[in-house]
Amino acid sequence: MGSSPSPGLSLNLSKYDKLDAAQIGHLRHFHNLASQLDGAWNHMGGQEPMQEFLDAYRYQLATMAYAVGVTQFHRMPALRSALKTLMRRLIHKMLRPEVWTYWFNASLAGNKTDPDRTELRKPWADPVVRENIMYSGHLLLMTSLYGMLFDDDEFEKPDSLTFTWAPVFFGLGPETFRYDNRSLQAAILLEMERNGWVGVCCEPNVVFVVCNQFPLVALKYNDARDGTDVSSEILEKYKAAWDKKGMVAPNGLYVDWYFVRQDKTMMPKCLGWTAWANAFMNTWNSEKVKASYDQQSYGYITSIDGEVQLHDERIAAEYRKLVETENADKNDAAVLARARANAAALPPSKFPFTRPVFGYVAQWLSEMGKKEELDGLLRFADKNLKPTWENGGLYYPRNDNRMNEAGEWRYIGPYDGNAAIGYGRLNVADGQKKMWDNPRKRGHNASQPWIDGIELDQGIDCLRGIWDSEEGALVLTMKTWDGRRVDATPVASNLPAGSWDIYVNRELAQRATVTKGGSLSVNVAVGGEEVNVVFKRAE
Repeated sequence: MGSSPSPGLSLNLSKYDKLDAAQIGHLRHFHNLASQLDGAWNHMGGQEPMQEFLDAYRYQLATMAYAVGVTQFHRMPALRSALKTLMRRLIHKMLRPEVWTYWFNASLAGNKTDPDRTELRKPWADPVVRENIMYSGHLLLMTSLYGMLFDDDEFEKPDSLTFTWAPVFFGLGPETFRYDNRSLQAAILLEMERNGWVGVCCEPNVVFVVCNQFPLVALKYNDARDGTDVSSEILEKYKAAWDKKGMVAPNGLYVDWYFVRQDKTMMPKCLGWTAWANAFMNTWNSEKVKASYDQQSYGYITSIDGEVQLHDERIAAEYRKLVETENADKNDAAVLARARANAAALPPSKFPFTRPVFGYVAQWLSEMGKKEELDGLLRFADKNLKPTWENGGLYYPRNDNRMNEAGEWRYIGPYDGNAAIGYGRLNVADGQKKMWDNPRKRGHNASQPWIDGIELDQGIDCLRGIWDSEEGALVLTMKTWDGRRVDATPVASNLPAGSWDIYVNRELAQRATVTKGGSLSVNVAVGGEEVNVVFKRAE
């Protein structure tokens, strides 16, 4: 609706991209999950029950927040209220005890991550003071992103990030740990320094390359707001530390982790963490990340007869052997069949859980701008992984089976199906890099108009939220997810001084004059058909 000029509004709205049905569905699903009552985690339960593995709540919540971030920055930069509320709710969930109290047990340490350990440590409950970058790094980036996107210091204020440890039947009474974004950053940097700048441990004694990318990105956003350059200094130390340890393994993938006490690295066996790391390392290390794509992806991702597929790590390992030993084609059906047969003959894996590699790769491909591969992977998901719509939200339900009988990918965990595939659809090429290169500075909200007054709670999905400074037009497109009619009052805030016309579906609905920084609103009925509202400077 509203793509060709008429006697009313002369602006051609078709030149402004809008979200498609799947992208809208992912955002609605994020909202549905984030809006559950505290303590309810519908669709979010994973393979491992104690929040220790890769489908834990923290990873799902963080990835949904990052997806909201790239959507707001790149696709709907003038849409403020709806996306800000959604991100705040995701941060609220991130602070729930169910998300972070796993750390008390994890802090005991053990010989799986510290092979020389013979006794456990005394545990502690504070989830961010030491180690645990697998939580603290994501919380830092979520709150830094919130400040950068919305020019809001809510999580920069003292005690804005508070953790209360209050078990019912053990302990010596409640403990409260108070932080804000900057004191959290300080705790993380102190841990990096303790480890010689190679990064902060996730589990005790092990530093993962991927988990340290998130706080590194957060430093840049905080620099933009504070007028500092902490990130450059830290990155130089980080790169120098890894130059000594060796981040890249002989197979081209990043080492899985570094053992601090043993001063050695763990060689990678799977693409997953490399793909996940690259989706965010493309910020500060883009040239190397892009140059490594072909070497890292072959065998894991194939495009054969027009079909893009992702392969299990053991199939990929066999495929890569055939390429290396026989100079086999990297995209050949016969080679893939041999690799599958070879992998099927191997003893079954003893590890009880499956990594969410499908989601990691979707994030990576989106950041790399690999449109053909990403579109192919999403087509595969839509054909084979049971896309499901619930209350206007799109997700892919959990399936713990790694492969079907033909050796084709079938595993989908809550990280992939709730968050990461949606991120892949909503991100743009170089999405993280573009935000890194041009983060918004403190005070940016005063530089352009934005849309307030619309919330996902109203049942309204937004397809556009754009300010066109050349046309002097603030464009909003919306509809309800279920077709019902609701009354809405979008507010155009921070308008330049002057006369403004408000158009609803191309018809002039209102004309008004505002002073600098003023606002205008209009009452509209929103239903199942798209409604276009345009606030335009009068000519």
